[in-house]
Amino acid sequence: MTTDVTEKTLVPDVATAAEREAVEPADTAPADRRRTRRRLGPGRPLRYGWALGPGLLLAIWSIGSATGLVDPRNLSEPWTVVTTASDLVADGRLQSHLWASTERALLGLLFGTVAGLALALVSGLSRLGEGVIDGPVQIKRAIPSLALLPLLVLWLGIDESMKITTIALGVFVPVYVHTHNGLRGIDSRYVELAETVRLGRPRFLRDVVLPGALPGFLLGMRFAVTSAWLSLVVVEQVNATSGIGYMMELARTYGQTDVIIVGLVVYGLLGLLSDGLVRWVQRRTLTWRRTLAD
Repeated sequence: MTTDVTEKTLVPDVATAAEREAVEPADTAPADRRRTRRRLGPGRPLRYGWALGPGLLLAIWSIGSATGLVDPRNLSEPWTVVTTASDLVADGRLQSHLWASTERALLGLLFGTVAGLALALVSGLSRLGEGVIDGPVQIKRAIPSLALLPLLVLWLGIDESMKITTIALGVFVPVYVHTHNGLRGIDSRYVELAETVRLGRPRFLRDVVLPGALPGFLLGMRFAVTSAWLSLVVVEQVNATSGIGYMMELARTYGQTDVIIVGLVVYGLLGLLSDGLVRWVQRRTLTWRRTLAD
């Protein structure tokens, strides 16, 4: 009796499913899948999507200044900032300070990237190297670079070497962490395959290690360029005689809010452009990956 009831219960379900498949058009399921994919994913890339956020902030700033909701003594109007920037460019002061800041940031970024990449390779490809290097790097990761500033001033003085060293210390940690994570995330089957086909060390590094670590390295570079500009803001306000930070500190002394805002806008644009450059390199070099960003 139980078997008969079970069979009578299941047969209509099977028949119903078969009837649904017969009634539904053949192209309905692919269309549903396409709609589901469009609904679940982030959608198609926007052509100028990177400008939406900054444009919205500028619009809010402009509306607040025009309606009087923002006190110009606390935050200068956008048109006043544009006029001040034009005057600074005409005097040549903005270009001079910008070049000094860019030179410091690039040197610190270069030294920090080289150090972080070298330490990550040694630590990621050797258990002994990891035991020696990873612990001290994690300790440094827990200590902000700016907390070391008083000690660096005592060791290196207040000249350019201290500023570049501070920037490099802020850069090398994200490069190391993400590159090391990329190396340790390489599928062990690729390593076994390389051993099976008897790849030499140089070809192993080129064909397995480099592609495997590249996504992590580029992600670390996005954090590194941001850290470079953040460190630069601080070190240029420590007995500097040039740079955007020095210009802002001098403007603070004289209560020139518009000049301070110009400096902040310049720092923001430099960070946005440098991050965009790294993301452009990511898209060009990681074309073999299919991600939600595509």
